[in-house]
Amino acid sequence: MNLLAYDREHVWHPYTSMTDPTPVRVVTGASGVRLRLDDGTELVDGMSSWWAAVHGYAVPELDAALRSVDLAHVMFGGLTHAPAVRLAERLVDLAPGGLERVFLADSGSVSVEVALKMALQWQRGRGRPGRTRMLTVRGGYHGDTFGAMSVCDPEGGMHAMWAGVLPEQLFAPRPPAPGGDVEGWAADVRRLAAEHRDEVAAVVVEPVLQGAGGMWVYDAACLRVLREVCDEHGFLLVCDEIATGFGRTGERWAADHAGVVPDVMCVGKALGGGYLTIAATLCTDEVGRGISASESGVLMHGPTFMGNALACTVALASLDLLDARDWRAQVARIGARLEAGLAGLPGVRTLGAVGVVQLDHPVDVVAATDAAASEGVWLRPFRDLVYAMPPFACSDDDVDRICRALRRAAEVA
Repeated sequence: MNLLAYDREHVWHPYTSMTDPTPVRVVTGASGVRLRLDDGTELVDGMSSWWAAVHGYAVPELDAALRSVDLAHVMFGGLTHAPAVRLAERLVDLAPGGLERVFLADSGSVSVEVALKMALQWQRGRGRPGRTRMLTVRGGYHGDTFGAMSVCDPEGGMHAMWAGVLPEQLFAPRPPAPGGDVEGWAADVRRLAAEHRDEVAAVVVEPVLQGAGGMWVYDAACLRVLREVCDEHGFLLVCDEIATGFGRTGERWAADHAGVVPDVMCVGKALGGGYLTIAATLCTDEVGRGISASESGVLMHGPTFMGNALACTVALASLDLLDARDWRAQVARIGARLEAGLAGLPGVRTLGAVGVVQLDHPVDVVAATDAAASEGVWLRPFRDLVYAMPPFACSDDDVDRICRALRRAAEVA
């Protein structure tokens, strides 16, 4: 079989046309931080496989964890097992204080759906069933399922075509960059919240760094404003840490930059080390009790593969490895080299192990991808952005190569 020909005719890739798909490359293996292609080319993965493979590939500790599992999967309804319980224990230990209840999900989007249900059911349990809307900010991205899409940017995001179909949420302006007009933005947010206080169940936000909605870094003080607004009006604060959690921004949780503790937190991506899909939604005991007080008495969600033993086991090993390899030092080192290596380019911003170049025009994705590959790096630009979120395992030489690729991609994009 000609893999590329069959792929082109039959296989749908993310955000790609079926009739006129963009080119793809065949990966035959991966180790360290490099992808190996069918022609023998090796590319440093500047994307961490969409921000999940933070340790790289063929990681001995994660391989060993998977081989140690005697139980691949059992349904989580009415059953439990040690990997799931131990992972929940570990997440509670790592999470900001007070997040003590853990719902194990099978993907980031599902964890967001669960968070939205938690907020709605909590309000019902508090006797406020009319609070059915979410308040969020422009520029956000939370996933591709319908509930998650509804809290993504409704115009500048990837889901504008679903206007009129999705639930209509409330959108405050995009938070300002560090050092921007936080007071002016806060006034707009407070006004919107006050006008709709009897409709809003929760504020949903990516803390400090917005991901696929524009790779936008905003002032941490904005998150403190949102916490105050929630406390004032009885909203829950939901922090989507799927892309930002586990050290990516330089703190274990991006919300730590603001000293803020959410009521509900979504995690995923790096949780599984890039090996298996796993996510979780954590909430406070107060939220859990409020949900139990709603008319159903239970949280109305139950994915088939929640609590998957293989995924839980590799997630535990991934969390162990983050600490063993000193993720904080790794991220600080990568961040410093990204900042130095991208200096002088227009539209540059960095935060932790994230480097972004924003252009003044839409990216030619094929040309930019090819240019990065010519430098020995895999990047996946989108919209007007060329960016990297490298594995924490990258060496200094790897990060310097990624910076050269970002520069080259920005030149031709």
